[in-house]
Amino acid sequence: MNVNLKNKKTNQLIQAKVGFSWTTFFFGFFPALFRGDWKWALIMFITSLITVGISSIVFAFIYNKIYINNLLSKDYIPCDESSRHILVNKGFLSNNALSN
Repeated sequence: MNVNLKNKKTNQLIQAKVGFSWTTFFFGFFPALFRGDWKWALIMFITSLITVGISSIVFAFIYNKIYINNLLSKDYIPCDESSRHILVNKGFLSNNALSN
C-alpha cells in the first residue's frame, strides 16, 4: 500500500510504502541510503554491525513508519484523499488533521 506525499513548501512529490519493508529486510540499510535518509541509514548500519545483520528483521517492520513520520514532520502532506485515508487508518494522522 503506497501513499503520495507532497511538500507544502517545495511541491516535491514522494511516494512512500506503508507497512512491512521487504527491501529493508533483504538489503538492510541500503533502502534508507538510496532514499537519502542518512540518519537512519547510519543507525541501521551500526546496529547491523553490532547484531550481525539480525537488526534488519526488526527494521523491516518499523522503517517505513519511521520514514513516513520523518516526511510528515518535514512539511509533507497527503496529495490525495486516498493517501490521507490510509495515513489516518494507520495512525499517522488524526481523523480531523488536514480537513481544510
